[in-house]
Amino acid sequence: MVAQTRAGNSAPKRLAFSEKIVGKGLATDALLKKLKALHTELAELDQELVDVNSLSTVRTQLVNTSILLHKDRGVKAYAACCLADILRLYAPDAPYTHTELRDIFQFFFRQLATGLRGADASYYNEYFHLLESLSTVKSVVLVCDLPHAEELMVDIFRDFFGLVRRDLAKKIEIFIADILVALIDECQALPSEVLETIMAQFMANDVQPAYRLAVQVCNATADKLQRHVCQYFTDIIVAHSHESDSESNFEEIRKAHELVKQLSRSCPSLLHSVIPQLEEELRVEEVQVRLIATQALGEMFSEKGGAELVKKYPTTWNVWLMRKNDKATAVRLKLVESAKGLLVNLHDHRETVDELMRLKLLDPDEKVRAAVCKVYSQLDYETVLHYVSEDQLRSIAGRGMDKKNSVRVEALNSLGKIYSTAYPEIENNDPAAIRHFSWIPNEILHISNSTQEARLAAEQVIADFVFPLPSGSSAPTSKNVDVNEVAWTDRLLNTMSYLDDRGVNAVLLLSGIKGSRPSPYELYLQSCVQHNGGVIDEDEDVVKQRLNNVIRHISRQFGDPQKAAEDLHAFARANENRSYKLLKTCLDTQTDLKGLVKSSNEFLRRIELSSESILGTMTVFLRRATLRIVNQSSVSTLIKRVQRADSKHAQTLLTYISKHCPSLYRPHTSELTKAIADEKNARLVEAGMQALAAVSQSDEALAVNDKRTLERVMRYVLGSNARVAKFAARILVASKEHDDLCAEAVESIARKLSTAEPDLLVAHTAVLAQFARLAPDAFERKSDVLMAFLVKKLLMVPSPADPDEMDSDADWVEDGDVQPRLRARILALKVCRNRCLAHASTDTALEVATPVLKMLSTLLDHAGSYSADATDDPKVKSRMRLQAAISLLHLSIVDKFATAINTNFISLAITVQDPCYNVRMEFLMKLFPLLTARKLPPRYNLIPFLTVHDPEADIKSRAISYITHASRNISAAAKVDLFEIIFIRLLHLLAHHPDFSTAHENLQEMAKYIDFYLDLIASSDNVSLLYHLAMKAKTVRDGQSHTYSENLYAMSELTQELIKARAQARSWSLQSYPGKVKLPSDILRSLPNPEAATKILKTVYLPEETSAWLLESSKTQKPAGTSKEKRREPREPKDSKSPPKRKASRHRANGTTKRVKTARWNSDQSESEEEPSSDDSEQDDREETPTNPSSEREVGSSGQESDEKESNDKKITPNRKLSRKAGTRAKRKISKQVKKSNHARKP
Repeated sequence: MVAQTRAGNSAPKRLAFSEKIVGKGLATDALLKKLKALHTELAELDQELVDVNSLSTVRTQLVNTSILLHKDRGVKAYAACCLADILRLYAPDAPYTHTELRDIFQFFFRQLATGLRGADASYYNEYFHLLESLSTVKSVVLVCDLPHAEELMVDIFRDFFGLVRRDLAKKIEIFIADILVALIDECQALPSEVLETIMAQFMANDVQPAYRLAVQVCNATADKLQRHVCQYFTDIIVAHSHESDSESNFEEIRKAHELVKQLSRSCPSLLHSVIPQLEEELRVEEVQVRLIATQALGEMFSEKGGAELVKKYPTTWNVWLMRKNDKATAVRLKLVESAKGLLVNLHDHRETVDELMRLKLLDPDEKVRAAVCKVYSQLDYETVLHYVSEDQLRSIAGRGMDKKNSVRVEALNSLGKIYSTAYPEIENNDPAAIRHFSWIPNEILHISNSTQEARLAAEQVIADFVFPLPSGSSAPTSKNVDVNEVAWTDRLLNTMSYLDDRGVNAVLLLSGIKGSRPSPYELYLQSCVQHNGGVIDEDEDVVKQRLNNVIRHISRQFGDPQKAAEDLHAFARANENRSYKLLKTCLDTQTDLKGLVKSSNEFLRRIELSSESILGTMTVFLRRATLRIVNQSSVSTLIKRVQRADSKHAQTLLTYISKHCPSLYRPHTSELTKAIADEKNARLVEAGMQALAAVSQSDEALAVNDKRTLERVMRYVLGSNARVAKFAARILVASKEHDDLCAEAVESIARKLSTAEPDLLVAHTAVLAQFARLAPDAFERKSDVLMAFLVKKLLMVPSPADPDEMDSDADWVEDGDVQPRLRARILALKVCRNRCLAHASTDTALEVATPVLKMLSTLLDHAGSYSADATDDPKVKSRMRLQAAISLLHLSIVDKFATAINTNFISLAITVQDPCYNVRMEFLMKLFPLLTARKLPPRYNLIPFLTVHDPEADIKSRAISYITHASRNISAAAKVDLFEIIFIRLLHLLAHHPDFSTAHENLQEMAKYIDFYLDLIASSDNVSLLYHLAMKAKTVRDGQSHTYSENLYAMSELTQELIKARAQARSWSLQSYPGKVKLPSDILRSLPNPEAATKILKTVYLPEETSAWLLESSKTQKPAGTSKEKRREPREPKDSKSPPKRKASRHRANGTTKRVKTARWNSDQSESEEEPSSDDSEQDDREETPTNPSSEREVGSSGQESDEKESNDKKITPNRKLSRKAGTRAKRKISKQVKKSNHARKP
């Protein structure tokens, strides 16, 4: 006890008070008056100068029961003050017995508990004096020496913690804390109930006075309480860990750990012995205990004081980190969930935390991987910028391709949220923000183009965080929705400035600009209106079927097609006119940004209120159906931005709109007319001309007819800028006076063509290509002069290689480096093609087209030249044969041209195996849109299957992507026509392939084509049909020669064995096909007699070595149940990808006059990276198809061949054959070369 000492030499002062305070008949008022006087005098006495003997009378009277048990509060309040003063004056020796002291202290704390309230309460000053005396004199420590002191201490602590909750003055809290600290310091053994009382305060709100009091007491007595707290915690764990199956026991353990976390925040010094105990819990076998301890320590390390905790308990920190490999998923999950605080507060341990998170991104459990991704979405911008590395963010991006949807969603959401918070800094050109975050949209966009599953999550993130719609007004009925169209468009352009070509293409695809109009979503809305909630007046079956078909088509694009279809049907059944009207407004391409925001918000709000279950589906529907990335509100800003030096992406967007949705320009024709008048800004003029041409062609009412503008357009038509001239020509064609204007332009060009400079020649040829297609009457006025010049003076003129050129072996030239003369030749081929298309519906179509088809076929035969011995520049030849192949594709759209081209189909098809990578890639990129639109005959779907041997993985993967997407998104009947019936044509094509021979090694290569086809198309449903077609190949003969018939029979046998092996491995039932199949008569003929058929069926055309190989291969086939999707994934060899693109060598086959295509894919020489082809498709993509492709003419396996058909074929097609023997010899030489080169590449 802290005691004050008396001064020995001072004269003691005696108490003057001598009245009695105990006795019968003493009135309360009189007693109160006496006690006040006594208190006043006692309070003024100094402990060192008082004569304690003079206090003996009042000392005795004050403990009389008549005083201690008096009914009056005032009497008891003053009595308590007097007793406190007596104890102060007698200190350090108390003048009372233990019993009396017990009564006194109980009296003290009873008075305080019942009387001490606010400052305005009665006798507040007396209670304050009492509390102050106990605090300063420390007389309260006498309690510790009393019998049964533990009970009294428990009462004191409970009373005081109850008292402090009354929100008293701060000084009172300090007095109470001093009293409790003194009790703890002086007590011999701390009662467990006292500790429980203290600990209970930590489980309350940390802003409560009782909590603050507990913190003060614990921090002041930490040294003494450490052992008690540890024991307290141990007792709880031991008491509740025996019955491990009881959830209530774990709940108590959980509460104890919550207490430890609270203590860690406010009184960490109490936990000196507790933290090691938590460390031991991390090692126990019981999962729940490990889980609770992991969570508790994780949260403690994550607090602001976590760094100090790690420093003080490094062993515990390391053991906690080892829980990353815990066998229990829940434990690993709790570890990861703590990482946010670690990243924010443990800056000195950043590398350790990064490594932990990077490792857990690859955790086998999806919940852990998702939790890691979610952690980063919860971080603020500054933390991510300074304490999360770019590599770590890219690792999260990698999880955007995770197999599990939950992980994909969390990963992409994290990236999206991070980018959204960083965008303002990126917009302000902050170098650190640009370096750290600008790549994120590009990564998300790449993911959106990968798989159907990843696309859904990526689209949502792009819509929410990368290109969000302005929020607009919160009130759905507000007429003034405030949106910033310029900022919205600038955000798109700014984001695109950091995208690569793939990313830009993904943005364009997601924009919804490209696509047929009306779109499937508009057709759905129309069907809903016609369906009328099921109340249909007429054509009920037709209306229902139309609705079902469009819902089936749309729902295929959702993650859960069945749920999407149900929701779309539910929306149709609801039949809400207001929702229909809002949706129509959203889908309208003429709706501006403000209208889109307002209508979208109201539409989704109505859906949420009426049918919340379909909200998710309709949100995705609305996002895909509307122009929320670019719409007509963007055009004005894009026109302004295209004038800047960094206007690349503004021009890209305008070009894309011009190609695919020119209706967006309708409100902006005056702006476009002004744009083309600014002749000093070539970029603006080009974009404006293209846009004006597009809108003029799409809507006659918007065509340019202003005389002054047309004069300017005419100058552009006759100018030397090829692209501007081309677009200007389209504007002239769309004008009212187009006949005269186009004729005038043609006349002028015809006069100047022969003397035109190279750039002007290119421009004039580009204009002629437009007139040949769109203004054939004007073109034909001078067609004899024009065609004679183009063919004789341009196309037929040799183009030898430049002897001074350094890279003489290069076989490709990039678009920007194409010489004007070559550009003019390419455009001349387009003139020929377009002229044929313009005459497609006339009686002279074949007369006009026959020489063109012959010329194009010759270019393919001679690798881009018109003769086998030509010495043209390889770069010119690659460009010419590419354009020839693309022209033949476009001509194949017309039925009569397709029939004529059919005899050259194999030469055209194996363009996809060209030695030049760029030719192969560009050919495929032109083929896919035509196939997707079903403009080409079904046999053209064979071409992508020929990419199986391509040395570049991207070409094969694009082919796989097309085939997979196309075959999944069509009806079963369409799949039969487009992908299954053509199987017989694939066998025929391979039989005619220049590489074909019956040598075993060659047949192994042929088998890869068949396996590739079967991987992508075969299933248990169609395997019988495919096997039937393979067998039928031995019941007919080839239409060209007996040699090719034998090749076909060998392919038939090879294919049958491959199908049987596949069916056996996958447990498919290979039954006889029940239907009747007619084989194509254009390539196959009936056998002359039954004897020939019998002989062929009995003859085996496969070598014995091949048969044995097939038998052995069938034993090692993948077992049933192997995922088809996995088989479909292209696998690229580890050493097959080098920076330059590879090509096949081009050997001549013993001097043959034909280009041997066996060499197209068998070498690995270098080729430049993929680049878009020169301007050749902007108009083609939108040109009207003159006729639809006709169905293939077919003949039954026992039918008769048409002599008329054969004679017609001979008239149209030059007498030419692919030399199989020459091709085989070349193949052997090339194979040896490839083996040598492959051997040289091996480490």
